[in-house]
Amino acid sequence: MITLDQAIGDALGAPVINRIAIGGGDINQAARVHLADRRVAFVKHHPDAPPGAFTAEARGLSWLAEAHAVRIPAVLAVRDEPPAFLALEWIEPGVPAPDYSERLGRGLAALHAAGAAHVGPPDAPPDVAALTWPEFYAQERLLPEIRAARSDGLLPAPVAAALERVCDRIAELCGPSEPTARLHGDLWAGNAIVDAEGGPCLVDPHAYGGDREVDLAMMRLFGGFDRDCYAAYAQAWPLAPGAVDRVALYQLYPLLRHLRLFGSAYLGSLVMAVQRYESVDSP
Repeated sequence: MITLDQAIGDALGAPVINRIAIGGGDINQAARVHLADRRVAFVKHHPDAPPGAFTAEARGLSWLAEAHAVRIPAVLAVRDEPPAFLALEWIEPGVPAPDYSERLGRGLAALHAAGAAHVGPPDAPPDVAALTWPEFYAQERLLPEIRAARSDGLLPAPVAAALERVCDRIAELCGPSEPTARLHGDLWAGNAIVDAEGGPCLVDPHAYGGDREVDLAMMRLFGGFDRDCYAAYAQAWPLAPGAVDRVALYQLYPLLRHLRLFGSAYLGSLVMAVQRYESVDSP
């Protein structure tokens, strides 16, 4: 088997001179890679990456970039067989410009408004693409995570039952129908970085078509975005009535994911979110 550096060099057309490990997420490893032709690349890699994972991320990045709404790093190369990696344009970090937050809010609204042909990933199979947004959110997002968390012993039965009742009521809870938005899909503050010109750049997406309130709810889950960002978004594309009442609804999925990935520290937040819509019975 070839080494990671050999695979990167072959894919990028120049030998790797230096690879420096940097922070890049909780699951994958990341590096700043210097090539013999003086180019610099960001490389995400993992020795046991799930088959197709990096290709799916590359496809999502390219799909988001097609909107020409907010900066997205260009995909340079991707390899899913071992050693698997995703090589991206290096975004030199900078200091936020005075209008950084407004640019982020307007850019996100433009990204969402670019739309999607259907719910789900760009290459979703026909049966998934044919779902309505509420159906997709329940069947393809919430229910698989509920079942997996129960199987892992992380989700108490009363909480799972309350979440399943939410899924039963999902068409009612999701509110007014809107055009399918082009979503980043994992928009916490660490995935919105500042480039050398002080502008916003979105990284590490889980891109798919869905309700735009999903990204906005994720932004509010862990904080890190200021009121100017939300105000600029709302000015560019006002939110539908009742959006504030759906924030916790769209936080259920990331909280379930975090429960499975990082453990029971997220159970309390999950219970608080589901109790906005359904009572959680005592065990």
